[in-house]
Amino acid sequence: MNPQKLGQHFLTGAGWREQILAAIRPSAESVWLEIGAGHGEMTALLAQRARRVVAIEVDAALERRLREVTAPLGNVEIVSGDVLSLDLPAIARADHFYVYGNLPYYITSPILHRLFDAATHIEAIHVVIQMEVAERLAARPGTRDYGYLSVLAQFYARPEIRLRIPPGAFRPRPKVFSALVSLPLPGAAAGLGIDDSAAFFTFVKQCFAHKRKTLWNNLRAVIEESRAESLLEAAGIDPRVRAEQLTLAQFAVLFLAARKLT
Repeated sequence: MNPQKLGQHFLTGAGWREQILAAIRPSAESVWLEIGAGHGEMTALLAQRARRVVAIEVDAALERRLREVTAPLGNVEIVSGDVLSLDLPAIARADHFYVYGNLPYYITSPILHRLFDAATHIEAIHVVIQMEVAERLAARPGTRDYGYLSVLAQFYARPEIRLRIPPGAFRPRPKVFSALVSLPLPGAAAGLGIDDSAAFFTFVKQCFAHKRKTLWNNLRAVIEESRAESLLEAAGIDPRVRAEQLTLAQFAVLFLAARKLT
């Protein structure tokens, strides 16, 4: 399969790979799951420092070459398949593991959702992604980039942009800048009192349904007008604010108040 059809952009410079390695700092006792191992350059670097690396590759041609490159290393296992359909804790064969991946731009969000599904097993996620998405993950309330993906990421992890990587560092060359984002786990979830994360994120999505509308307007699309007003009052939130102005803690308070009204 053509890597371009899979949205793959490979880091070409050893210098960038070394910078990434210095940022993520794999330890001798760590187990790593690598998403989209490609030609195996980062796989080999991780294997030199970690106890074990499980490298996932969906492209059959790349997988064959990857097996050849990593065969002498002894602590690398190659898994053929799509990360979205694999049981990640099962293939990692470890109670806790780390994740590294140079992710295809078009599938970044689904992969992050998949990783967060396994959050109780993951120590940290380190991914190279499109800069625009990186900024959304790390965005703070009240900023232009803050939205549903920010809330999701910060619920589970503590996103930080570690490196900004120019288009020229990749082949094929993308049209945009990329970034290495580190997401150490856990995030803010433990202190929020949310026992149904799926329902919580469905609620958050509705709050962000139309970013130019006020929170009250977004909520009354699914809750009758008087109840939407009561809900915001019970949560101590001004109905004139927009969703991007709310902190994660305020979303939790609003969600829990909504459950009491239903």
